[in-house]
Amino acid sequence: MIDVGIITGSGIYELPGDQESRVVESRFGTAEVAIFQAGPWIVGGISRHGRDHHHLPHTIPHRANLVALKQLGARAVLATTNVGAVDPSVLLGRPILFEDLFFPENRLPNGEPCTVFTEPGDPERGHFIGSESFSPILRRKTELAARDLGIEVAIGGVYAHTNGPRFETRAEIKALDAAGVSAVSQTCGPETILAEELGMSYALVGFPVNRATGVGEPEPKEELDRLLARSAKILPELVLLTAEMLEEKDLTFDHGYVYRVEGGIGLGDG
Repeated sequence: MIDVGIITGSGIYELPGDQESRVVESRFGTAEVAIFQAGPWIVGGISRHGRDHHHLPHTIPHRANLVALKQLGARAVLATTNVGAVDPSVLLGRPILFEDLFFPENRLPNGEPCTVFTEPGDPERGHFIGSESFSPILRRKTELAARDLGIEVAIGGVYAHTNGPRFETRAEIKALDAAGVSAVSQTCGPETILAEELGMSYALVGFPVNRATGVGEPEPKEELDRLLARSAKILPELVLLTAEMLEEKDLTFDHGYVYRVEGGIGLGDG
């Protein structure tokens, strides 16, 4: 039914255009997907926080959301998030097209392992082995869309996920900085991993709206409000144009595979 998924974050609770709302059920729960046309493609849109910001980060049904997109036929996912700048050189208000992920815990907010492979013996179970964390093809297409829109973006950088809902401490931000992290938020680590396990290419664009704890002086509330409003305007334009510009070859999963051990490995096998 759909070709591309778009998952939006804080401040973006619906995307423009005629939409059909579909509730999709799976063993992980339900997800509400808005279905609409973008260029040649049928898109399924999910607001990860839900209407009126129903979900804080620790209650987002990540597995239900990603499995819903997969069940509807999505082959690629474009995602947005507002982030806090960890690297002092990151410019607030300039979107980042991330290339790597820092998510060492690999756990969902409720503490469960972040995976769709929950059933022992499931023939689809396996280990995702990735060459990159985010799709290079989708990142390049997003860069081209930004150029067409006249939006200056930063290419590359490391996205870090923390579970929240509290913000990180100074010590935690120092640890992220030491790991080479560019920016942090509390939502997209699980999405990245689940999309990869399901064979859907995933790209993430972050919008820096504040400096993380201890990284410079806190922004005044008026400046934060301004940046959040700019994010809500720019990010939908960027991901929608990216979706419209996609070609068939761009929907190919290009940065890893799931390694499945069929029947186990016995002692003495050659």
